[in-house]
Amino acid sequence: MANKDELLRYYRDMLMIRRFEEKSGQLYGMGLIAGFCHLYIGQEAVVVGVQSELKEGDQIVTGYRDHGHMLAAGMEANGVMAELTGREGGYSRGKGGSMHMFSREKNFYGGHGIVGAQVPIGTGLAFANRYRGNDNVSVAYFGDGAANQGQVYEAFNMASLWKLPVLYVIENNQYAMGTAVERASAETELHKRGISFEIPGKEVDGMDVLKVKAEAKAAIEKIRAGEGPYILEMKTYRYRGHSMSDPAKYRKREEVDDIRSHRDPIEGLKGKLLKDGISTEDELKAIDKEIRAIVNKSAEFAQSSPEPDPSELWTDVLREG
Repeated sequence: MANKDELLRYYRDMLMIRRFEEKSGQLYGMGLIAGFCHLYIGQEAVVVGVQSELKEGDQIVTGYRDHGHMLAAGMEANGVMAELTGREGGYSRGKGGSMHMFSREKNFYGGHGIVGAQVPIGTGLAFANRYRGNDNVSVAYFGDGAANQGQVYEAFNMASLWKLPVLYVIENNQYAMGTAVERASAETELHKRGISFEIPGKEVDGMDVLKVKAEAKAAIEKIRAGEGPYILEMKTYRYRGHSMSDPAKYRKREEVDDIRSHRDPIEGLKGKLLKDGISTEDELKAIDKEIRAIVNKSAEFAQSSPEPDPSELWTDVLREG
């Protein structure tokens, strides 16, 4: 069971992602963020719960809905926001944008724009861990849409064959790019996708950070013990469209409002903190105020950071042998 400090950290981390994404949406609307921008609002409990069970040296890789993963991995809001706005102070020096930034220091191996590309990459990271003989675990986050991609199953096969230390986290937000999972997947229980490869899996309430944490802990313990890969299907929900250009007309407003009202991951944990006397309303308001200040500062930093020099077009393209 999580103690007071851990519960407050999970609350703070989820709220940081929520406020950061809200600010990102604002900057996109102002024209300060260009290209694609996929917000993580509603799914915060997944990455915060899983990350709480990782240790120094474990690696993560994800797709294009990646800002939350960066923040949960410990990347600074200033650097992430500067990258979103294409500025020199960003993690990829303004050349990667929303979908392509990395941090070797934090063992974050990217957002990836190609659907499902992160799954074989995460499997490769696990192979490297096995080859080096360490006990590190790699985590590959991907969505219900990516779960239908062919390279995912090639990766599953190799991971099972070689008993690689990889956790596959399927963030099933139920609509992929805009098609309900029932209309796109013959097998809608995505945690069963590894059965033919003898990879165990489990469905998890991805809107409850403590349930996510508990199942991640159990899965990672099995992986570290040498039992091979594991699949966790997180049943979660995104409140916004697939990307900022998506009006999300494929679902009813009432559906979104119902989940916001009854299953929101941040409000759910807030209710527990207040009900159990772990924190007060004033303390939680102070946390929110602190986070808003950090996020506002990141937006100011991003706008004040210079754009990359044109000469940067020729860097990071070729590595001399």
